Parts: sequence; structure tokens; C-alpha cells
Amino acid sequence: MAPQPAPQPIEFRLAGDPADTEGWIIRSKLLNRPGLRDLAAASSRRALLLDPSQGAAWAERAFALTHCGRHAEALHAIGRALALDPADPGVLFRLTVALQRRGDFPACRTALDRLIHLQPDFPSHRWGRAQVRLHEGEYEEGFADYECRYWLDEYQQQAYRPHQGPRWTGQPLDGKIIMVTTEQGFGDTIMMARYLPLLKGLGARRVVVERAEELRRLFDGMAGVDAFVPRDVAPTPIYHVHSSIMSLPHRFGTTADTVPPPPRLTIPEEARAKAARLLGPRDDRFRVGIVWSGNQGFNDNHIRAAGLDRFLPLLSVPNTAFHSLQKGPPEAELQALGPDTPITALGPEMQDFADTAAVLEELDLVIMTDSSVAHLAGSLGVPVWNLVQHVPYWVYGRTGPTTPWYPSMRLYRQGPDEDWAPVFEAVRGDLERLAAGR
Repeated sequence: MAPQPAPQPIEFRLAGDPADTEGWIIRSKLLNRPGLRDLAAASSRRALLLDPSQGAAWAERAFALTHCGRHAEALHAIGRALALDPADPGVLFRLTVALQRRGDFPACRTALDRLIHLQPDFPSHRWGRAQVRLHEGEYEEGFADYECRYWLDEYQQQAYRPHQGPRWTGQPLDGKIIMVTTEQGFGDTIMMARYLPLLKGLGARRVVVERAEELRRLFDGMAGVDAFVPRDVAPTPIYHVHSSIMSLPHRFGTTADTVPPPPRLTIPEEARAKAARLLGPRDDRFRVGIVWSGNQGFNDNHIRAAGLDRFLPLLSVPNTAFHSLQKGPPEAELQALGPDTPITALGPEMQDFADTAAVLEELDLVIMTDSSVAHLAGSLGVPVWNLVQHVPYWVYGRTGPTTPWYPSMRLYRQGPDEDWAPVFEAVRGDLERLAAGR
């Protein structure tokens, strides 16, 4: 049997034949990832100019446009793909993504139900339905669907370390040791820590909790927890049952009316002394903390983050003093403004969440786009104005200025056009009134 030729790199293949429709579709699929969606959309368009009957090209174009916020164009592309094959599960899946990102949840739910009927064993469809249900406050059904995440490919690869032994399913814990593991981001862990003290009430003999080093001081001495262990510790401590911390709302049967209050967090005195030194003596100005970006490793951070430039007009509000709590690469945006910018950079001084908590305690208000600091401020009861994208994290629901998870949080929402300008205009007006009345 003659040896098969090695596959050609896609760019080389297209350079040799720019009329290769399949090549442009493959290129679009390869580029359909964060930061490259515009290129993916352009590649699928090249394929469609060559052959508009290519349903795969319409589907890839729709997926790319959805993640670029071009929802009307995305739905048009999906319509063209469905016209070619009305029962293609891949196209239907892209339809659900487009409808969810647009905020059309009734239509999204209908499409998801159809997908689940066609492919009942695909966890991604139940995962999509979980997001819709949780956004709409249907917590019991939503958290039940949320459990399907264990079978998502990307989840198994990145988000969760599998543990041996039986998973806790909500039964009484009489005399048992339960191991609670963490997943997803720091904000999720801080938010769900409210359930840890409740486990003793179900009869647990010992509650052992996995914890990242960044949360060590903040969680020290938490009520109802017998021991914390570092994440990815080996060997795993002895336990009878285990549970992810993100499964606890489901196991406790949480509804929108029964969300428990945040737990008491620990702020060490040395952290408080450090915060006092960093902020200096109080004067009559309104102390405002700002954060403009979350973890840049999060796929949708480019949607939820607004950039420091959006916050700069707030600096002219009289009787205010601004302090940056930003951490990570986005700190460079503040450094680029130079030393005369009237924003105190506290990010480099905060080594863990206990340091951040101590600073938050000294502020009058935090204005920010969504990140772990929002969950920390909300858990501490610090007033926080959380500026969220049109379809935000499910915790914030779809409408209204409040969330049952954080009574001290006020939500400012983008409209369907996903424009930040009206959000910051509203924030500036409210801040002017608040600072003037101080």
C-alpha cells in the first residue's frame, strides 16, 4: 500500500488554491476562538462567496458573529443554515448560543428542548438549559441541569479534578466526613462558601474543604469547617463522601427565596493595618474603589470588562477619591496614564483576598465590572455597583437592579445594544448625587 501524503497546513493549502471552499470552512473552524472571531467570520464569508449552499460555512459564520456581538447577522446566518438542513444538531446548537447571547430566552429554551429531544445524551444541551433556567430564577430546575457539567469535555479538561468515592447527593451526613472541592473561579468559591457552615446542620462529623492559597487567610476560622486543605493536595484526606462547592445549592434545594446569607469572612488585623496605611487618614471625600477587568483567562472577559478609559470621566465628580483594586495585566492601563492620574493604585499591594477585603472595608463604595472582587464586596456587605453586560452571569438574573445573592450590590445593566456608554452615564449621575449628599 502506497504511503499517504502528509496533510497540508491550511494556509499553505489556501495559498495554492484560494477557491478551496472546504479549506476556508476549515480555517473558520480553527479560528473560531476568543480573539480570532473576526477572522473566523471573514473566512466563512470567503467560503460562502464561493458556494452559498455550504451549511457548515453559514453555521461557522453564525457562531463567530454571535461572539462578536453581531446578533442580527448571526441569526440571519443560522436561518440560512437551517434552511439547508432544518434538523442539523450542530446548527441548532449554534442557534441556542446566539439566542442566549442575544437575551431571547423563550426562543432559546424552545430550541434547547428540541436539541435535548434530538440528542438526549449530549450534556452541552442540558448545560445551556441550566443557564436559561438559572437566569430566570428557576433555581431548583436550573441547579439540577447544572450537574451535567461533569460530563462536558472542556470541564473535564480544565475546571475540575475528579475525586474517588461516592458523590454526596444531599442525604443526611450523620457521622460522615465530607470533602468539599472547589472549581471555576475565586468569585464562585467566595459566593458558594455560604453553604459550608450548613453542612454541620446535616450531621457531618467533619467538614474538610479544598482551598486555594489566595483564600487561606480570608477563610481561616470559618464556622462549620473543621479543616482546609490546599487545592490539588496529594494524598487526598480521608472522607466518606465528596461534593463540589458549586453543587451545594442543588443539594440544599435552593430557590430564589431561600438563598442563604454569605458566611462570616476573616480579615486579619495585620491586613487592616496595611489597608489603613495604604489609604491614609480619612478626609471628607467619598472613597471609591474601581475594578475594570476580571481574569483575562476567562473566555468572555472581553465582553464583561469595560476598560479603564470608561471610568476616567468619573474622576471629575466632586468630593470623590478613587482607588484602583485592579490586579493582573490590566493594571498596565493605569500605569500608562502616568503618575499624575488621581487614582491610587492599590493592586500591587494586595497579596491575597484578605488584603483586598481589608481595603474594601475602608471604602464607601466600589464601582466595577464583574469579577471576583464583586463577590467579595457583596459577601462583606460593602456597597458595590456592579456594571454587567447585557446577558451577565446567571447570579445577576436578567432584569432589575438587585440579586438575592448580595443585598449590598446594585446592578447597572447594558441594554440589548451592548453599549457601555448609557451604563456609565447612569453611574456618573448617581455618583454625583451620592457624593454631594455625603
